Amino acid sequence: MTNLFLYKRTLNRLINELRSRSFHLMLAAFLIVTCLTSHVSAQDFPNKPIRIFVPAPPGGGSDTNARMVASHMAKTLGQSVIVENRPGASGIIADMAVVQAKPDGYTVLYEIFSFAVNPSMRAMPFDAAKDLQPVSQVLNMTNILVVPSAAPYQTLQEFLAYARSHPGELTYASYGNGGTAHLAGEMLARDADIKWLHVPYKGGAPAVADLLAGQVSAYFANPISGLPHIQSGRLRALAITSQKRIDALPNVPTFIESGLRDFEVLEWNGMFVPAQTPAAIVNKLNQAIVQALASPEIRGKMTGVGIEPVGNTPNEFGAFVNAELMRWAQLVKTNNIKPD
Repeated sequence: MTNLFLYKRTLNRLINELRSRSFHLMLAAFLIVTCLTSHVSAQDFPNKPIRIFVPAPPGGGSDTNARMVASHMAKTLGQSVIVENRPGASGIIADMAVVQAKPDGYTVLYEIFSFAVNPSMRAMPFDAAKDLQPVSQVLNMTNILVVPSAAPYQTLQEFLAYARSHPGELTYASYGNGGTAHLAGEMLARDADIKWLHVPYKGGAPAVADLLAGQVSAYFANPISGLPHIQSGRLRALAITSQKRIDALPNVPTFIESGLRDFEVLEWNGMFVPAQTPAAIVNKLNQAIVQALASPEIRGKMTGVGIEPVGNTPNEFGAFVNAELMRWAQLVKTNNIKPD
């Protein structure tokens, strides 16, 4: 009986060891196949068209810039790069289409400034810092504080002096809560110690129209919407929100030059892919974007309208996005900013 017990125990131990070895062999085989497959797919990438989702309707600034960069990327990668517009829900529709996509590099997100503000203003169905992998920042675009040409102030200092002596009288337009125009106005109220009234519009075009008509006092316009009216003399530029002046307006100072230290608000665009996308594929996409932004044609088109092409590494862009998420969360919380 004792011998039979020992025999069964020995047999069970052998079976368990065989099972354990089989499991580890299967696991090792799986890992080897996975690594080889990932390596092959990265080397083979791309072998079919790439889709770039833009969270805005056709014809706008982000759509135009995305298509311009996508066209050059297609030449570099040797595959079609198709831009698809997925507007709505403050960009979340486009975001989710990419978050839920296969992490193989064939689905790319072209995001804008609102990406950094959304998590602090509304409940999000994904984690912006964990569910998307940054690829490269595409561009920075300054904002320009503009007023009607008939306004009595010629400089930023005169404008702020008027605002302080007439608290609550001045108004500023925006294209909606949480956009750069709105947050720049909130920052100016905080940093310059002024009180003025925010007037949100359903887009930049009606905001500019009412500014031209004198219905509002000021607006933080981007160069695309503001430059034509500045150059025609219908609007006056007081200061810009970037760290340095732009070629299109060499005589217009920055807010920092004008005495407001650290006052910088940039509309940025950048590209992301789903988290877990292989690094080799991320790097291929990054190189294609960087090459596009280095081309004289694209650089010339962007800088001509006051846009700064960027093209940085995934790590650099990731650090930039994380800093933006924290920065705007603080302002949104402090000023109790709510979505429209």
